[in-house]
Amino acid sequence: MKTKLVSFLLLFLSVCTQINSQNVLTAEQSDPEKMAWMQGFPPPADKVISAIDGSFFRFPALRYSVCHMRQFMPTTEVKAANTALYNFETRLDPEIDTISFTPTGGSKRMTWKESLARNYTDGLLILHKGIIVYEKYFGALQPDGLHAAMSVSKTFTGTLGGLLVEEGLLDENKTGADYIPELQGAAFGDATIRQILDMTTGLKYSEDYSDPKAEVWAFSAAGNPFPKPASYNGPTNYYEYLKTVQKEGIHGEIFGYKTVNTDVMGWIISRVTKKSIPELLSERIWKPLGAHFDGYFQVDGAGIAFAGGGFSANMRDMAMFGEMIRQEGFFSNQQILPGALIQDIKNGGNKVAFSKSVYATMEGWSYRNMWWHTHNEHGAFAARGVHGQTIYIDPLAEMVIVRFASHPEAKNAKIDPTSLPAYHMVAKYLMSK
Repeated sequence: MKTKLVSFLLLFLSVCTQINSQNVLTAEQSDPEKMAWMQGFPPPADKVISAIDGSFFRFPALRYSVCHMRQFMPTTEVKAANTALYNFETRLDPEIDTISFTPTGGSKRMTWKESLARNYTDGLLILHKGIIVYEKYFGALQPDGLHAAMSVSKTFTGTLGGLLVEEGLLDENKTGADYIPELQGAAFGDATIRQILDMTTGLKYSEDYSDPKAEVWAFSAAGNPFPKPASYNGPTNYYEYLKTVQKEGIHGEIFGYKTVNTDVMGWIISRVTKKSIPELLSERIWKPLGAHFDGYFQVDGAGIAFAGGGFSANMRDMAMFGEMIRQEGFFSNQQILPGALIQDIKNGGNKVAFSKSVYATMEGWSYRNMWWHTHNEHGAFAARGVHGQTIYIDPLAEMVIVRFASHPEAKNAKIDPTSLPAYHMVAKYLMSK
């Protein structure tokens, strides 16, 4: 049983693979096309990767799997638009590759182009004033392909939750149990909608993957879509598990980035709207944007979408979402999301609660509606996911960056030093034009 649960967790919670960065293959050496994963009819035995044994999400195989998630796991669609597909204007700027910056904590300058390989970038797109000025694809990602968004998925769920608050379908001061009576007595029962959206809940829940007793293992077991052993007697889907999470500490005091907050918000949203997260995301955002490609969510054995990290999408479609947020919810000649919701996101969250968290390197940041806010001089904020996924929005520079990546380690702390300063330098460059 443990082997199956570990393999599932590698996907759904992106366990850090404990790779020694001194010995890991470079981006060029680990290119999934060169390594020929899953190529052939059938592929050679040493080129087959699988969700059953967890091999599909171990580096370097993960560089292939992030672009082919539904090849390994059950999924459900986020339907794209049928008509009025949106198309960006493109004016590529080759000078962006030559922009240089100093990585955080470093002394030697690096060019933008060099940083892409350093961060195992699979795709990167930059919008300036709504126009594509930079777009490149690497590895297994193609312009018409989809890529795992990891915890960027949380931002879509949080944005939908914030939308329902703005529309009055959710009261941010009411509790989880007010909407899901089954949560009475559990940690989320007396947590407010606002505390859940901003992840300031006090939970007895650990995502320390090195601890075999961490609650994350039970969460993984519940969401495992594959047949469970006869000896298994725990929760059998995400919702059943969420009822077991216990409270620890006081809600509202400290920011704690924990995936279960997003999944309980997904449950609340679905209970209130009577629609799944994939259905609601399609109806309220994906179709109105004019998205070209159906996205998809991974689902558990009960067909419940993994709201906290299971979304895969096309890069240009993700850029449409980012540009819509940058433009105060207005996109493709229509107001898709309320301006008041976007302003709430742009204002950021509780900086004091964030400062008490474990994110010491993100001094001055905050978290609101499942968006990360830098509070830098440009007011930049972002959706972020492990292995390098991001939608980074710089309002002052009128810039949106979408990046998909497959970095060997599931730690943004390994990636931020050569990405955050790079984004800021590109923003300054674009403002000078």
